[in-house]
Amino acid sequence: MVRAAAFFDLDKTIIATSSATAFSKGFLAEGLLTRRSVVASAYAQLAYLLGSADAAATERLRAQLSRTVTGWDVATVSAVVRATLHESIDPTVYAEAVELIAEHQAAGRDVVVVSASGAEVVEPIAQMLGADAVVATRMAVADGRYTGEIEFYAYGENKATAIRELAADRGYDLGASYAYSDSMTDAPMLAAVGHGYAVNPDRALRRLAVEHGWGVLTFRRPVPLRALDRRAGATAAAVLAGLLVAVSVVVLLRRRPRGTR
Repeated sequence: MVRAAAFFDLDKTIIATSSATAFSKGFLAEGLLTRRSVVASAYAQLAYLLGSADAAATERLRAQLSRTVTGWDVATVSAVVRATLHESIDPTVYAEAVELIAEHQAAGRDVVVVSASGAEVVEPIAQMLGADAVVATRMAVADGRYTGEIEFYAYGENKATAIRELAADRGYDLGASYAYSDSMTDAPMLAAVGHGYAVNPDRALRRLAVEHGWGVLTFRRPVPLRALDRRAGATAAAVLAGLLVAVSVVVLLRRRPRGTR
């Protein structure tokens, strides 16, 4: 049996924002951020969201975030992310992405979240979404604090290299695998699999999708995960009720005396 995976970019693909700056409120409350750095991060985030997420825009965001986190205590960052995860991320999750994740897992494919944001931010989000693995940026740490140096930047060609390595390690057939992203910078990742999809593409990415034969998807519905969980729970309850009714009917029919109608 062929083993395959579905690789999802995170920012503006699974969630309608930047994961790296979604926790600004919590970091500010813990004293990790100053109001000045919040403003600087907000400008970088705005440029990222309004722009085409090209190499220059993403690099500016990366440089700003790298400068900002230098000296931060890693344990505190992880604690803030986990404590404010639902508050910060829940309202921004695309319902279409969650449904796709569920479809791939139902088909037996592993789901891998691939993001340029730091692992301490990406891993809890991926866990909340039920993903099977994560590819994320790894920041250098010394004495429990970020140095500002980057050990692995999960961006551009590096994403494609990382998923090839993961495929070799886990036995994924990339020709049978899927990838989803909103960004031109993820073209190498989309090209690395047999089924690439451009999500909410701008003109440049849409043109590239046509050239490469990639699918084009539109995600419009950010929905709190709790709402999706309730809907899934109601559906499961209805299915279970239906099965119980069916079983009851079968039992009654088997108990009916022979010769009766």
